[in-house]
Amino acid sequence: MYKKAAFPGKYIQGVGALGGLPALMDLLGKPGLILASPSVNATVLGGGGGGIDWSAQAIPIEVFGGECCEDELRGLAAAIARTGAQVLVGMGGGKTIDTAKIAADRAGLPVIVVPTIASTDAPCSGCAVLYSKDGVFESVCYQRTNPAAVLVDVGIIAAAPARFLVAGMGDALSTWFEARSCERTHSANECGGYATAAGLSIAKLCYETLLRDGAAAKLASERHLVTPAFDRIVEANILLSGIGFESAGLAAAHSIHNGLTAAAATHAFYHGEKVAFGVLAGLQLTGAPADETASVFAFCEDVGLPTTLADIGLGNADRRQLLEVAAKACAPDQPIHHEAGQITPAMVLDAMLAADALGQQRNTRSGRATRRLPGP
Repeated sequence: MYKKAAFPGKYIQGVGALGGLPALMDLLGKPGLILASPSVNATVLGGGGGGIDWSAQAIPIEVFGGECCEDELRGLAAAIARTGAQVLVGMGGGKTIDTAKIAADRAGLPVIVVPTIASTDAPCSGCAVLYSKDGVFESVCYQRTNPAAVLVDVGIIAAAPARFLVAGMGDALSTWFEARSCERTHSANECGGYATAAGLSIAKLCYETLLRDGAAAKLASERHLVTPAFDRIVEANILLSGIGFESAGLAAAHSIHNGLTAAAATHAFYHGEKVAFGVLAGLQLTGAPADETASVFAFCEDVGLPTTLADIGLGNADRRQLLEVAAKACAPDQPIHHEAGQITPAMVLDAMLAADALGQQRNTRSGRATRRLPGP
């Protein structure tokens, strides 16, 4: 294998950036089609986001049905054929974006990604996660190229609930630890090659940015303010984490997330929230130093990410249920096998329980409530 890295064609971030979307669409192909989440269609497009009267743009809009699954993809393919679209825009959260990326790739079209929340690192990547219509992880779909452009309007992201930004920090939190594991075991990244120095450096910068600016960015997000810390965390969640995970690789944290999707009780929780617990379990699995583990737990506590099984709806799960999660995390195609040594479901189960025990202990010592997130 060779060293490989992947990047979006363009990355544009700033307050009011959405106003440049029509010109960007014209640059890449006419006519265009927008896939928008229901909330984005109602509040952003319907409310003149970016200072544009979108009803006067005559750009067809399809409303996302809620799950990145084959049923949704078939409907979007029909819309592409019906409109004769030459460029597709995915506007909304991670699953809306992933659906647009897969559909554009299948149709041979360029895709513009417009994230309206900073909840995952999906926007910049050339891969997407496909689920069943019931929300259970099925597979990762790789596109031929990364998005032609990623347009990030920080003002729109600041208007979203803070929980989305925090979930994005949970997803971004995994970037450096998984990259480090892949480097140590000489495992392939998501580009099908070895990590470049650039990919590894970006992954580490992502982690450093989270520790430095995460708590301040959360405070700004709760008040819907755009501050330098907020702007840097948006970039970390979307650009740094997106390039970092793809160009440096995945390992235990995302595999444990994928296993957790098999437990119905976790479906009310966001991708990044489950990934964050996967990071904590991964640190137990790999025997991370105690001071590093303490730093990551403290970060999660400061910004409100899960630190126990109860925080992701599994406080009453028995060992049999958790072993099913661990078994799915260890499926042959999962990147958990990028970790050193042979990883088994029993090891993952013990790591999840160890992380949960440590989270509970820290909660007891500090007097924190066990659950900090809305449950199912």
